[in-house]
Amino acid sequence: MACSPAFEGKSIRKEEMYVEFGGGRSPAFEILRVLPVTEVKDGEVRIIGPEIEDIREGSAVPLAILVEVAGSQMKKEYEPVLERRIHNFVNYGEGSWHVAQRDIIWVRLSKDAISKGVHIRDIGVLLAAKFRMDFPDLLDAVQVTLITDEKAVLEEREKAEAVYLERDERIRGMKDTDVDTFYSCTLCQTFAPNHVCIITPERPALCGAITWLDGKIAYEIAPAGANQPVEKGKLIDLERGEFEGVNRFVKKASHGEVDRCSLYGIMEFPMTCCGCFECIAVMLPEVNGFMVVSREFKGETPSGMTFSTLAGTIGGGAQTPGFAGISKGFILSDRFLQAEGGIERLVWIPSLLKEEIGTRLRNHLRAKNLESLYEKIADEKTAVTIETLTEFLASVDHPALGMKPLI
Repeated sequence: MACSPAFEGKSIRKEEMYVEFGGGRSPAFEILRVLPVTEVKDGEVRIIGPEIEDIREGSAVPLAILVEVAGSQMKKEYEPVLERRIHNFVNYGEGSWHVAQRDIIWVRLSKDAISKGVHIRDIGVLLAAKFRMDFPDLLDAVQVTLITDEKAVLEEREKAEAVYLERDERIRGMKDTDVDTFYSCTLCQTFAPNHVCIITPERPALCGAITWLDGKIAYEIAPAGANQPVEKGKLIDLERGEFEGVNRFVKKASHGEVDRCSLYGIMEFPMTCCGCFECIAVMLPEVNGFMVVSREFKGETPSGMTFSTLAGTIGGGAQTPGFAGISKGFILSDRFLQAEGGIERLVWIPSLLKEEIGTRLRNHLRAKNLESLYEKIADEKTAVTIETLTEFLASVDHPALGMKPLI
């Protein structure tokens, strides 16, 4: 497989695709772990499960990307920073395409690439080579395992999800007021040239894969990289989370396209979106609240649009008032919807997401003396249209109905 940054930014459309992995059509995830050097065989690439010759054209196949690294300078804290580079490296391949992160990745191989002899194994070869090439001072050995057997993928995904949760816990308790510097992420500018993600202790990157601590570490590893320090500067608006220093940085990094950015609000000057967001928050003026839909949910939402339709509307670096790409973790932040009145504005989320964050969401609401709100938040089982949502919210006396009008 040919490899070059020149291939990054291209898309593989459905009609051009030979096989796809994840994207809600099959289970797929990626993870990078550091191991003792004695447990990593440099350059080794293993495939567990069907290879390309065993897969029918047009199939959706499970995939686990396990990257294991070793190095005297490599630290466990660096794992999520390097893991996020899988996104870039797979997109460097001629005929390979990658979106999102962690356990919501979406990968495709093109018909043209397969006709030229590309195999699934080549993704692993590319990753092993690029990690060694780009991080020579950190890594002494890299091995990659690619799993396409569904049972094995599901078993490994459960282990990976425990690691994701452990990483997220490292930042818990830190507040935006504790620091004078935030961090940026522009990894996705090949797809969304004007997008600038601002990462704070209380607002992870919208992809969910990079926290403020990860941004800080990434800058230490690569001072000229995609994660740069952003001085907050003078406070402009506390409720919206608007700062002079952030605005100044965003304007420069967006090539002059975005003048202002609200970190804690969606209605005025929301953060731009790329295409890697875990969720989309959407204003529903009919019920004076917001819904949040996650990437895994494929059905219609009360907005009348699916996740993919919404993503096509707000992605690509656009700043769209009333809409925002967010991480799942941001829903549990005190800064979520702060400018609009807080989590009491949340009126609908998919049941799968509600179950996934259920315990943490209940605890978050309990800490705010809003424990009863959990049962008042609708999902697709209680409301699938704006009409049925309106009826449900009225029947449970949802607080959003009595709040200040959004528009």
